[in-house]
Amino acid sequence: MKVNTQLQQVTFPPISEVKGWIAQRQFPADKPLLDLCQAIPDYPPHPQLLEHLKHQLSDPTLAVYSPDEGLLEVRNSVSRWYKRRYGLDAAGGDDADAGPRPEQICLTIGASQAFWLALLLVCRAGDEVIVQVPAYFDHPMALQTLGIVPRYVAVDTVGALPDVEAIAAAITPRTRAILLVTPSNPTGAITPPALLEQLYQLAVEQDIALILDETYNAFVPGQLPPHALFAKPDWPRHLIHLASFGKTFALTGFRAGALVADQALIYQALKVQDSMVVCQPRITQRAVAYGCDHLDAWVADNAAMMQRRHDQFVQLFNASVRSFELAASGAFFAWVRHPWKELTGRQAARRLADEANLICLPGEVFGPGLEGYLRLAFGNIRLEQIETAVARFAVQ
Repeated sequence: MKVNTQLQQVTFPPISEVKGWIAQRQFPADKPLLDLCQAIPDYPPHPQLLEHLKHQLSDPTLAVYSPDEGLLEVRNSVSRWYKRRYGLDAAGGDDADAGPRPEQICLTIGASQAFWLALLLVCRAGDEVIVQVPAYFDHPMALQTLGIVPRYVAVDTVGALPDVEAIAAAITPRTRAILLVTPSNPTGAITPPALLEQLYQLAVEQDIALILDETYNAFVPGQLPPHALFAKPDWPRHLIHLASFGKTFALTGFRAGALVADQALIYQALKVQDSMVVCQPRITQRAVAYGCDHLDAWVADNAAMMQRRHDQFVQLFNASVRSFELAASGAFFAWVRHPWKELTGRQAARRLADEANLICLPGEVFGPGLEGYLRLAFGNIRLEQIETAVARFAVQ
């Protein structure tokens, strides 16, 4: 049997690759494995959410399909969450025209499936998408699988933020979208509202989509609205938004994502949704609705905890590590330059796994020319472990 040769060119899932390096290893009690590899919350869902789901299990309707786009009452909860998160209810009331309405929301199997839907809405094979590098590895993997051309544009050298002029220069007649992840995975850099406004206006001028992946939007420091794009009355014309409630509510295994877009685009997306997954599982939808309705304070507390992890890591790293360079950081991540010029990122990450009992991701999985970097994630490392983790870099 012949395998799709295009698929053979796609990177193997990097986290699976790295964890495969240590799958058969035993780690001593005095030097246990430290996991800076996968960017997911290490804490469980809220106990009241879990208790709520226990009661839901006795409902026989939980075992049947929902509408492809998700239950209306759940999408109402998600819509209200967006209004709060993006400051659209500050004036009071429940303005039906502010922010995503339920009919502009499709619940998906994680943010990754939402991204696939977004690509299929605006692109065909041979089209181009502007991709900021370093880029979240799943995005180029999806683009390459679908035969869509990633047009890589490097971030600016100060702050690891999007370079609007470079992005504008990269647009061609085949460009269908600008893709942006904020907070960035892998650098952690948070694109400020004014810069997002510029990118949105660029998309409007070029009549293309701005695909905005805000998987980690609940972890923006200060809990301020990340931007004001949803306050624009014409936002659905050029903005496609991706969300991950799996990160927000510690439900990653539930695969809780959402695609937010113009109602006419959602209608088209349902053609793919129905043939791909039909619907997000009802148990996941009930979990998302509970989180959106009841867990704002808990989410804010977790964001503050993650910020403390980040701040302590950065402080200790800058104070005691001389061989590695902290290039950027924020939210869940630190992006560091490793000191071994003769090694690729994979070789450097493998060396840390073998010698320091510490796993992280190699830079090259986030885009071309990034072999000198490593991505560190704070989701799996508790505050009391950070000093130990930094010490393992210091002795390399």
